[in-house]
Amino acid sequence: MISWRRLWAVCNKEFKQLARDRGTIAMIIGIPVLELLMFGYAINNDVRHLPAVVLDQSQSAFSRHLTEDVAATQIVDFVASVATIEELDSLIRSGQVSVGLFIPADAQRRSQQPDRRVAQLIVDGTDPVIAGVVAQLQAMPLGLRSHDWLREKNNSFELRIYYNPEKRSAVNIVPGLIGLILTMTMVLFTAIAIVREKEHGTLELLIATPVSVLELLMGKVLPYILIGLIQASLVLGLGYWVFNVPVSGSLLDVYLATSLFIAASLMLGLVISTVAESQFQAMQMTIFVFMPSILLSGFMFPFAGMPVAAQWVAEVLPLTHFLRIIRGIVLRGASLGEMLTEMLILLGFTVIMLTIAALRFNKRLD
Repeated sequence: MISWRRLWAVCNKEFKQLARDRGTIAMIIGIPVLELLMFGYAINNDVRHLPAVVLDQSQSAFSRHLTEDVAATQIVDFVASVATIEELDSLIRSGQVSVGLFIPADAQRRSQQPDRRVAQLIVDGTDPVIAGVVAQLQAMPLGLRSHDWLREKNNSFELRIYYNPEKRSAVNIVPGLIGLILTMTMVLFTAIAIVREKEHGTLELLIATPVSVLELLMGKVLPYILIGLIQASLVLGLGYWVFNVPVSGSLLDVYLATSLFIAASLMLGLVISTVAESQFQAMQMTIFVFMPSILLSGFMFPFAGMPVAAQWVAEVLPLTHFLRIIRGIVLRGASLGEMLTEMLILLGFTVIMLTIAALRFNKRLD
């Protein structure tokens, strides 16, 4: 027979414990608020303002008006102009632009021939959503300034999709999963590393040894770098054999970039471990890192579709930069030299997190 009085006593005790646990309160309130804001405000599949480059071999009033017509759609923003197709390809391969507009020298004459395309749209197809958005320009009746030449011609562009002409989602997802899995596992592993030692009473024993703070922190994370590389290898191998997603670039570049990202994730986990008071709290804090990473980094939704404020937040997340690197190497065959800016950002993040972790650890010892 259930005693409602005893039942209420247990429930009342649980409510009081929850009220004293700030981490749990933050989870109860923070998760729904965070999800609402990210899904309702930051996530947007109506992609606009894609960075684009133009190669104008015509250099005529017609080609200038055609470029202005394309820019007026707000689907693309022209951020650069190049003189050769090799330069255009390089910008797309390095990820600096997503779209290229190639206007041939005889574009105006082509506009008078109904069976010929006036120009060519070149798009980075590694993200099928972006390729689909750019494809809308094919059927767009351009008529703001180029109308007099195009004569109601609707199919003005030939669409050329680089790297993923079949627009398969697996091509975009497989390399992204490397970053997602490493974020989840590496941050969590190290987030509980120091806290576990404290709860088990072994932290004081480690402190009593001649090991320095830096040696202790580094010793905690180095074994996980090997574990992370094994995880990355499993994803790449299964991605190739099951989904036919080969590595277009250098495997050495893949592992170098992955090692740096693992280090950045581990350092972030160490910072969390110096803040958390228990393993459960460390796991709670890890969720607050993991959720924005998966939603804002470009893994699930196109980065260009997010508002500027959400993009600023995403730029702080190491996963955002790693996704650009790993997709550039694996899918577009880019080199580390072409992704140098993103690599330097990850390196800087790693150094900053290591410094913060060491300082906070010293403070806790004091």
